[in-house]
Amino acid sequence: MTRVVVIATARPTFVVEAAEQRARAARELVAELGAEVTGPEQLVLTPDDAEKAAEYVDGSADLVVNVCASFSDANPALRLYGDLGRPVLLWAFREPGEVGDRLWLNSLCGANLYGHALVRSGGQVRLLYGDPHEDGVRTALAAALDGELPPAPELPTVSRERGDEAHAREALDRLRGRTIGAVGDAPPGFTPCEYDPQLLEELFGLGVDAIGIDEAFERVRDVSPSAQQEEFAAVSADRPGLSAIDPGEVRRHAAVTSALRDVSAQRELSAVAVRCWPEFPTQLGVCPCSSLSRLADDGVPTQCERDVYGAVTMLLLQALGAGTTYLVDTVDLDADAGVVRLWHCGSAATELAADPARAEQSVHCNRKIGVAGNFALRTGPVVMARLTEDVAAAGGNTGATGNDGGTGLRLLIASGESLPADNRFQGNTADVRLDGDAGAFVHGLVTGGFPHHTVLAWTDVRPQLRAAADLLDIPVIEW
Repeated sequence: MTRVVVIATARPTFVVEAAEQRARAARELVAELGAEVTGPEQLVLTPDDAEKAAEYVDGSADLVVNVCASFSDANPALRLYGDLGRPVLLWAFREPGEVGDRLWLNSLCGANLYGHALVRSGGQVRLLYGDPHEDGVRTALAAALDGELPPAPELPTVSRERGDEAHAREALDRLRGRTIGAVGDAPPGFTPCEYDPQLLEELFGLGVDAIGIDEAFERVRDVSPSAQQEEFAAVSADRPGLSAIDPGEVRRHAAVTSALRDVSAQRELSAVAVRCWPEFPTQLGVCPCSSLSRLADDGVPTQCERDVYGAVTMLLLQALGAGTTYLVDTVDLDADAGVVRLWHCGSAATELAADPARAEQSVHCNRKIGVAGNFALRTGPVVMARLTEDVAAAGGNTGATGNDGGTGLRLLIASGESLPADNRFQGNTADVRLDGDAGAFVHGLVTGGFPHHTVLAWTDVRPQLRAAADLLDIPVIEW
């Protein structure tokens, strides 16, 4: 009998009841298909849970399945499977809930983050996507129990038209001497948000100005009442829906916006990457999503979760002529339609709204405090791009130490069409029909160790991106 370790990971800020139901159904399906199932029956939600679950991962099982019952940071994955020495099957579910509701699970994004962390540390992963009742899931799982894991798609290398090399060189020259503001550390277990400052200086001539979270909070508290009132009045006039939010939260939002705007101007920052949780909601009582949106509307690219490589990607796209862009998660897949759903909590510039005049503001989808955008993103042709560690060149290990590190970069590119649709998830959503195979793209994101964040642009600068990558000797993976 095939022996299978099944461990289900989740985070309490998502819909735990739905995560438990799907995790239980997944475990039951593995047993129904004839396997001997071991592993904790309860969700792994805390570091203590992960320590207890690690007792089951001893290398003797025929198959190890991590059920990504909801999103989770990558620390449990690294604790459980960092030294496993064999592929882990990451099982991600489709998103339940009505259109316009919060993102209940963010399961696929969790698998994406696990894949990045494990591949980056030298491991291997495979992806199983879909709900336990689906015939395709049952077939793929049965094959895995027989030793045939889902394949890892071969990563495509680019052999397409390059743009004008002189234009790309001019764009890269414009980046030199510019500075990214990095507020706080990377959130725990968010491996894509770690970075190598020396590499950024060598490749792009970019500097990083590290701003401690305590210093940032002092700046927020030091915002004068008049400056706070000025921003409060301006944002209330500019953005519909704020009247429905607690005025105290809106005023705190105005103070955060003023502080970030001031520090950006004083330190001449070209982009601002912010550790947006947990301290902002837990200590200041506000979510900074709409403050990041305000800066983006001012022309300063912003990134949540202190994603510095995401900032570099956005600055490169901007220099190449892409205009305003947005940092997104890949959260759902309809492979038959060739559609991926891209989403984030609500920090998109209002100019990126499908209808900018109705770029509604609301509370944060998980934290239930203000302020975050809640509108669908612009339709039309789009490009997805991401600079990230070149794990292939690094032999599957970026050599990162401590908070930040790396040994080289690669560039991910994809393209498609953002379709007219309701805002599927509370926050900012785009339904994108990819030009390439959407299923292969999503599987490649996870198994190829790519970050859970990509950058969405509405101007096609792919030829210029390829030319810039050539000049920097950065490998390109393009779907």
